[in-house]
Amino acid sequence: MKLSRTLSTFAIASLLTGGLAMAQTTTLKGTVSDQMCGAKHMMAGASPAKCTRECVGMGSPYALVVGDKVYTLQGSPEIKKELYALAGAPAVVKGSVSGTTIQVASVAPGK
Repeated sequence: MKLSRTLSTFAIASLLTGGLAMAQTTTLKGTVSDQMCGAKHMMAGASPAKCTRECVGMGSPYALVVGDKVYTLQGSPEIKKELYALAGAPAVVKGSVSGTTIQVASVAPGK
């Protein structure tokens, strides 16, 4: 009985430690876009900023294009205001990454 309790405690501790590792903050540098367009804006005659804002206005979530990867950005209303201001521009995003989604903790203009 004591052995199984020790193993259970070890298993729970391992799961908790693994969960904490997944919640680490990561910093990514890329360009603010929208999920639908990604790196290739499709609105004829519109700048990347205008296209991003229009697509987000129609329901496409914000995205960060990093090389050939496109990450969906999720965040508070304040974060979304900052993303609106940086639409089509380079940005530095800090947050937790899960697959291709970033839960944004902060965003700042990139270089």
